[in-house]
Amino acid sequence: MSRDEVVRKIVATKVSKALKWSDVAVKLGLSKEWTTAACLGQMTLNAEQATVIGEIFDLTEEERKWLTVVPYKGSLPTTVPTDPLIYRFYELVNVYGTTLKELIHEEFGDGIMSAIDFKMDLTREPDPKGDRVQIVMSGKFLPYKTY
Repeated sequence: MSRDEVVRKIVATKVSKALKWSDVAVKLGLSKEWTTAACLGQMTLNAEQATVIGEIFDLTEEERKWLTVVPYKGSLPTTVPTDPLIYRFYELVNVYGTTLKELIHEEFGDGIMSAIDFKMDLTREPDPKGDRVQIVMSGKFLPYKTY
């Protein structure tokens, strides 16, 4: 048994039960983004959270335990950039890329977010604990077509 096998079972059960990540998130009491990342093996659940996810996805006790183990983060194989700032974007996509893909496909269907018909807004968000970088990205959805 491995974390990857548990993730495959979660995704298969999600499909067979026609579940939405947002509905799973409501039952877990957390955001759909974090919940999706956790179910895809990129976050660590505590025992209580693993129990909830286990009930939703019909996981065994052993499979639930895998959800409480700190994962090796990064789900996308690729060459690692060396620039520190760009590396952080690589890290973000590596950890959340599969989550974004799942959520975009769930909301829009089979297709991609355009990086050509695209806009982005980067702003400074004041925070007493240290200013934050806020990035809002908006790309046109381009569905795959049959031919």
